[in-house]
Amino acid sequence: MNAARRLPEFNRYLDQVAATPLVPIRLDADGPTIWCKLEFLNPSGSTKDRIAGYILQKAIRAGKVAPGGWVVEASSGSTSIAMALASAQLGLRFAAVLPEGVGRERRLMIEAYGGEVVFSPREAGIAGALAGAAALARGRGAFQPLQFENPDNPDAHRAYTASEILAQIPGGWVDAVVSGVGTGGTLAGLWEGLYDRGCSSRAFAARPTTAAGVGGAGAECCSFSGRIPGVADGLSTIYARFRAARVEALEEVDVPDDEALDAARRLIREGFPVGPSSGLNYRAATMVAARLGPDARVVTVFPDRMERYFSTELFRSSASG
Repeated sequence: MNAARRLPEFNRYLDQVAATPLVPIRLDADGPTIWCKLEFLNPSGSTKDRIAGYILQKAIRAGKVAPGGWVVEASSGSTSIAMALASAQLGLRFAAVLPEGVGRERRLMIEAYGGEVVFSPREAGIAGALAGAAALARGRGAFQPLQFENPDNPDAHRAYTASEILAQIPGGWVDAVVSGVGTGGTLAGLWEGLYDRGCSSRAFAARPTTAAGVGGAGAECCSFSGRIPGVADGLSTIYARFRAARVEALEEVDVPDDEALDAARRLIREGFPVGPSSGLNYRAATMVAARLGPDARVVTVFPDRMERYFSTELFRSSASG
């Protein structure tokens, strides 16, 4: 058969996913305009689809994993969901190691894509999940994406997400990029990608803060923050490696948890089906915009969709009024 007329790979669409929209949003009439990247529109519903597809396809090309092989990752939710979807697309087997206490919705999503869920002890948090994933991977001869240390994590955003933003924003310029940090890959990759393309933006890490006596009941033990799943409440040692290597003059923005959750609920009522971290990012971005002035172009991301948080405080509080 003529090599130029190859048959299509049936059911595969990872390489055909379009850029997510960049939308100007203003929740208050007298508030700033924030440019928001709607990453919840990725196939599995989160920005982690970018790193999952990038890491796994690169690993296949390098011979680190082959169709039918195992992939094992530790994650509190969104990365494991994205890895499960990408593995299903690429013919790989996937196992997620999650700390006990992760929301039921996220476990069901992983399993729906054919992934296996293994729980690590609740009290050990994400560190216990990382240790459990390492042991499981050794036993199965599995490939580990290692999102917390793999440079392909920020590089996926450096190569693709940053270029999308510059192509979408009027004038092709960004004054500041704002994001909560878990692994730090999104913020580090966006900042470096913008810098590589001649855009010297300021980087701001959104840090959720919890009022004394708030957030104990129903908080997920696996999260870095007690009330904003998947986001660190400070520049942890896990994130520090990205900060030191990639982001100049990084600044932190403290956002009260209640304000982050309220922003997420307001966004949902405006038709943006987001999770708590999107509320955190949006609120932090408005604080940065107020500091930089009315003409500043501030960009943030809406990392994931609301469906994985139905059993969390985000919806329990809104339902109770």
